[in-house]
Amino acid sequence: MIEVRDLYKDWKEFALKDINLAIERGEYFVILGPTGAGKTLLLETIAGFYIPDRGEVWIEGDDVTILPPERRRVGFIYQDYSLFPHLNVEQNIKFGLKLKKSSTPDTNRKSVKEIMDWLSISHLANRYPATLSGGEQQKVAIARAVAIEPSILLLDEPLSALDLRTKDYLREELKRVKEEFGITMVHVTHDQTEALVLADRIAVMMKGRIMQVGTPHEIFNKPLNEELADFVGIENVLRGVVRNNVKGIAEIEVDTGGTIFAVSEYPAEAVKVLIRPEDIILSESRGVSSARNVMIGRITELQDIGPLTRVKMDIGRSELVALITKQSRESLRLRKGDEVCATFKATSVHVVR
Repeated sequence: MIEVRDLYKDWKEFALKDINLAIERGEYFVILGPTGAGKTLLLETIAGFYIPDRGEVWIEGDDVTILPPERRRVGFIYQDYSLFPHLNVEQNIKFGLKLKKSSTPDTNRKSVKEIMDWLSISHLANRYPATLSGGEQQKVAIARAVAIEPSILLLDEPLSALDLRTKDYLREELKRVKEEFGITMVHVTHDQTEALVLADRIAVMMKGRIMQVGTPHEIFNKPLNEELADFVGIENVLRGVVRNNVKGIAEIEVDTGGTIFAVSEYPAEAVKVLIRPEDIILSESRGVSSARNVMIGRITELQDIGPLTRVKMDIGRSELVALITKQSRESLRLRKGDEVCATFKATSVHVVR
């Protein structure tokens, strides 16, 4: 549906460098990255607001690299919604249809009414943007974008200014829009929960480059390097050497002095072992879990994060972090200074060079 080929664009103070992406028809594709990664600039280049210095943008098999935005059949939803303050809700939604000049007034009225009914904003038809909540403004922005029947909808941090409850609700609305209208969605965000909930696939972007593309599971559990692991919240990075590998089970001597087993094809060489905090199970003694990897640690820090507790442990020459429920913390009666048994499966260990 969308292909970006060897795209390079230099703004002097920042550049998009050798971007290659292939986004499938009907896919919910998320571009995830920290602030300043170049996500919005890439989205705006796909939309046609910028012409790349080199490289190409293809949409539905056509080279649109130098075409203006209005000829790309692309809808765009900005972070600040960009509603016209002097137009009411219905007029805002009709605005794109008037520019399109391809529908009769009667068709316009019908399509706008249907979309407003579907998004449950018909009662807001005569209200002005300044009188709407953030969630209501976002729904109007979605309605305006969908009304022109785009084949692609580009969303720039669309939920960043909303409270948690409204975010949760609108994430479901965005998924519903994709399913109902069959639109290919490209969504830019720095919010990892947003990416996990919405994406069919994710591209992680840093410093103007695409670092990795994959499913949510691949991105969050199998990052390609330590920098990506740190970004997606894999706090446990241990260095070691593969001492043996039998039928895809690597035996790794780690710098803590212990041994970790991992599902990996790496031969005898220096590696980094990555373990997500939520994949670690804590218990009072060995034998409680059937997991192959067992480490004994002493708790140095307990930090409550909403319904979860982050447990930091000293495991000798390194640290290990586990993320457990508060219920688990209470049942184990964990205290700072306690010795605990940390276990995790070989399938939970990701190995990189």
